[in-house]
Amino acid sequence: MEPTLHEGDRLLVRYAAPPRRGDVAMVRFADGVVAVKRLEHHDHDGWWVGRDNPVEGRDSWSAGAVADDAVLATVRLRLWPRPGRLSDPAAGR
Repeated sequence: MEPTLHEGDRLLVRYAAPPRRGDVAMVRFADGVVAVKRLEHHDHDGWWVGRDNPVEGRDSWSAGAVADDAVLATVRLRLWPRPGRLSDPAAGR
């Protein structure tokens, strides 16, 4: 999720929170991999998730939509090392 998150960041997550477009969330891909991804849009297949770094990682374009029940939690805050809310890098474009 760089540039938004970096390896080692500590996050406060909320389980069972209704996910919204643009949220950063913990998701489980169909193969069982759990990752932190941005929720881009929702359709009949579930949530399409994206990555903030276009050259690394995986997203729905490579792994397909994530089922509604596979959105495990939404990220509320970064606790450490730079406490605060997460920004959307696309918002600055």
